[in-house]
Amino acid sequence: MGEILLPLAVLATLVTVLVGLWAVILARRLLLARGVGTFDCSLRRTNRRGGGTWMLGVARYEANRLDWFRVLTLSPRPTRSLARERLVILDRRQADEVHSYAILPGWVIVSCAYGTSMLELAMSEAAYNGLATWLESAPPGRTAQIA
Repeated sequence: MGEILLPLAVLATLVTVLVGLWAVILARRLLLARGVGTFDCSLRRTNRRGGGTWMLGVARYEANRLDWFRVLTLSPRPTRSLARERLVILDRRQADEVHSYAILPGWVIVSCAYGTSMLELAMSEAAYNGLATWLESAPPGRTAQIA
């Protein structure tokens, strides 16, 4: 009987830890989504061949930057902060079947230049309209960065 209690105790501890971690990640996600100016957004850094891995996240508008938070992490800090004056929208297209594994149905893919690097953001059409408006509404003296 004692031989079976130790493995059961270890299993129960592992399950408790995993459920606790999942609860913390879920609570973090809900706190991020409650903020004003947040939207679901996948991000992919592209290389010269156009490839890269999509990462699911949440983006949040700040005064002069767009903060992007990865969903499956415990960090309270944004994974990427994109300064408004360096972000340029190059193109917008509908997601095709190749991207359907990482992007929700009906989302658009937005190709952007950020300084010398290229990245792609995937978001809903409404979120794209908000992003384009946010970039266009930069303070006086800064030009809209939509190509």
